Order: sequence, then structure tokens, then C-alpha cells
Amino acid sequence: MKLLVTGAAGKVGQAFLPAFLSAQRFSGWDVVALCNNRTIDAGERVHVVRGSMSDESVIAEALEGVTHVVHLAAVKETPGQAIDVALKGLYLMLERFRVAPDARQFLLLSGDCVVGHIFQDYSAPITEAAPRRSYPGSYALTKVLEEVMLEQYAIQYGLSVTTLRAPWIMEKDDFRYALRLDDTQFGGPAWETLLNEVTLERVRHGGYYPLLKDANGGFLKRNFVHVDDLVEAILLSLDNPQAFGELFHIAMNEPVDYGALGPVLGRSERLEGLEIETPFHSNWLDNTKARKVLGWNPSVDLEELVERAWKYRRGEGDPRIVWYPG
Repeated sequence: MKLLVTGAAGKVGQAFLPAFLSAQRFSGWDVVALCNNRTIDAGERVHVVRGSMSDESVIAEALEGVTHVVHLAAVKETPGQAIDVALKGLYLMLERFRVAPDARQFLLLSGDCVVGHIFQDYSAPITEAAPRRSYPGSYALTKVLEEVMLEQYAIQYGLSVTTLRAPWIMEKDDFRYALRLDDTQFGGPAWETLLNEVTLERVRHGGYYPLLKDANGGFLKRNFVHVDDLVEAILLSLDNPQAFGELFHIAMNEPVDYGALGPVLGRSERLEGLEIETPFHSNWLDNTKARKVLGWNPSVDLEELVERAWKYRRGEGDPRIVWYPG
């Protein structure tokens, strides 16, 4: 067996590769890592192919003899790259992979942007049967088109495909910085769109965490997943016939309830909640199918997410990285 991993130098790729290489089940597999301009600490089992996914010759080299693909490469709010990476690159891979004599499985990492995460309102937990309802922006659009393209290659050519939909992926101290109210904040929302200047200046120096309210006035519930749990789901899906032709939601068992942060952060970090009204909707990405079919169960709950994020300390060679803008 031979695995191609795209986006191998990204957040998920850097966590997935060592986990895959250390898994006994995959000990005899060869690995190809495709990346463009980042460094990969590959090791002797991994052959690195460098170049753009929009280059047909690069794709041909990367897919030589490959039986399985884990497609992690993505661009976020960078419209200038969206067509080349998300659409042309995926198309080139699928066109070559569908005629490969040993092709066995193509696994795509997608996101809950496809169903709108906190931008669309749902009256019940969001299952894999929910229609795609993305929010505005190039990233959500490309993920919708990627999922549809993969489905059509399964329908038209009988290709064995698997799609994993993940919400906001956390690693290291990400969650701590996602709750910062100053310029070091990781991700969104942009606080200046929700808070006036006086309030923002008062709280930006520490001591507070954002106690977000949803459009109905309740505490916001938003979906997250730790990268370690996502990696485990990928490993369980890989070369698993029960995953062929399937879509799975890979999220924490329950969304993070911002109202439940108070007891955790107040007790452990002595932070005070700052109530912030938002136009966002509380949603629940249902992971029942992944737990039942794959036997997957996330190990990181809210308390563990907080504990890991606040205990993590970065060394000089471990800077915070913004993997993509947006």
C-alpha cells in the first residue's frame, strides 16, 4: 500500500504523519507527502514531492503507485488561490486517481463551513443528511464544491471516497488564544465588530474571557475538535471498507457552551466572563455516525480542551503559526 498526504506540512498534516508512521497497522505502507513551500521533517519512510497542486506534472509524480489519498491541503480566505488549490488541484488528482490500477480510497478533510457552522440556524443537531448551507466566502464555497466533486467521482466512476467534516480544529494553546480579547486572538470573531472601543480597551489587557451570546439571547454553542481526535478519526477511516462512500462528522461529543466556560476558567484561571451579544447561532454537529460506524470517540472534552490550552508552553523553536489567513 502507498499513501499520498497533501497538505502534509499543515496543522493536521504535521499531527497525522507521525501518528500514521507509528501505527502498527500501517507499518508496511510507503508514504508520499505533497507540499509546496513549507518544511517537512519526513523521515526515511516518507518521500516528499514539492510543487503546486495546480501543476499536472507534480500531481502525476505524487500519485505514482498510490493506493490511498488523504487530502488535507486547503486555502482559506485567499480567493486568488482558491481555484488552483481547492478545485483544479482536486480535479487533477481525482482524474488521475480514478484510472490508477491500484486506487483504493480517496479521503477528503472538509469542514463544518459546508453547513454554515454558527452562521446558519438549525433547530436540531446537524447530521450528515443536512443540506449544504455555507456562509459567504471563498473557503466555504470551495469546501462545498470539493465535497460535491468527490461525490460525483464516486457516482460516475465508482471511486471509493470518504469525507470527514471537522469544525474548528484546536491544537497546543489555540483555544486559549481563541478566547483572547486583544491583538493576539486566534481566529474570530473580530472583537471591534462586537464591542465598542471603550469596552475593548478596558478588557484587552487581560482578566476576562468572551462570554458569547447567540442570536436568541442564550449562551453560544460552537463546535470544536482537537487535532489529536481528528487524527484518530482519519486513522480509523483509512483503508476501512465501512468508511468507503461515507461522510462523517468529526467533532466533540457536545459543542462548547460558552456559558459552561465560567466554572472552568473562573476556577482554574481566575478569569471573569464578559458577556458579548452576537448575531451567531448555536449549533450542534452530530458525531453519532462516526462513533457508531468507525468506533471513534473523541477524548478531548471542554475541561480537557481548557487544561491542554492553558498548560501548553511554547519553546523558542515553537512559534505560534497562522496556517492560513481568514
